[in-house]
Amino acid sequence: MSKPATSLLNLSDLRFQIDTIDQQLLRLLNDRALVAEKVGEVKKREGTAFFRPDRVAQVIEKMQLSNPGPLKNPHVAAIWREIMSACLALESPQRVAVLGPAGTFCEQAAIDFFGGAADLIYCANFDEVFHATAAGSAQYGVVGVENSTEGMVTRSLDLFLNSPTHVIGEVTLLVRHNLLRLENSVEGIDAVLAHPLALAQCQAWLSKHLPHAERRPVSSNAEGARLATTNAAWAGLASERAATQFGLHIAAHAIQDDSYNRTRFAIICLPQTAGTPPPSVNDCTSLVVSVPNRPGAVHDLLVPLKTHGVSMTRFESRPARTGQWEYYFYIDIQGHPSQPHVALALKDLQGLCAFYKVLGTYPVGQ
Repeated sequence: MSKPATSLLNLSDLRFQIDTIDQQLLRLLNDRALVAEKVGEVKKREGTAFFRPDRVAQVIEKMQLSNPGPLKNPHVAAIWREIMSACLALESPQRVAVLGPAGTFCEQAAIDFFGGAADLIYCANFDEVFHATAAGSAQYGVVGVENSTEGMVTRSLDLFLNSPTHVIGEVTLLVRHNLLRLENSVEGIDAVLAHPLALAQCQAWLSKHLPHAERRPVSSNAEGARLATTNAAWAGLASERAATQFGLHIAAHAIQDDSYNRTRFAIICLPQTAGTPPPSVNDCTSLVVSVPNRPGAVHDLLVPLKTHGVSMTRFESRPARTGQWEYYFYIDIQGHPSQPHVALALKDLQGLCAFYKVLGTYPVGQ
């Protein structure tokens, strides 16, 4: 039965209202873009940083606080991040190095932090991301640092040790691994190709459903998805974004063993590109240290933190590779060095260390 004509008219009227509002929004967005271009001219003249993550956070928070609804605050944040990203691209496009090819979770983390207008530079591995950022071919880099299932990304830790870059932000993603292939079936799969961490995060599912398939590590999940397009008997473990990117079927959804599987990504840059962000409501300071090889030396590292009331949220060790059974310790603490108790704890801690390097201070990602 057809709907009454009045309903069709009402729908038409509503669509006309939406079209009118869309045109008003477009005019206002272009007005904002014109002002952003002038801001860019001032920044260029004064030599100040074009991208200010703290400024982005402030604008988004202000919009969320004044949001009358019915839009939800996470959606307001996503919209305004894209608006600011598009306007920033008019001032100065931000070159961001990420693990490639297109479709990686690293790429998604970059988009979540910088917005979709960022100029992404795809790298074969995290070594290249660090190199591109340190060399200046990219202004920023995004690297994985920790997974909730498999722990720290040890290669990133090793690269931080000698890199001139520092951390200015982080993004935490809920990671869903999907089985991607040319056929919409789990039958006839000879090999599963993915980053070693993804293979480890899906090992129980793979052992149960594909016990005879080879597990082949590759440089990234998106690279595994790309390779899966070349052989109908191969499958990749990657995101829905990668499935769209490479035109693959999702033969099995969300096969990771831990349903709360999350990965932290660090945003890195040279200090001259962007300095330490100002204090926020929840900051983390990351550092790497080593201590003389003597009894009680590691215990002594914790004393300044306790004395000054600073909470430690991460403590990881990595071999120093000197052949002397020496270690570097990677430590995350709560707080910003501008806070007196944090500054005192860091000063006392540095006095105990044979090697001491602050990797960065940054707002904690959600």
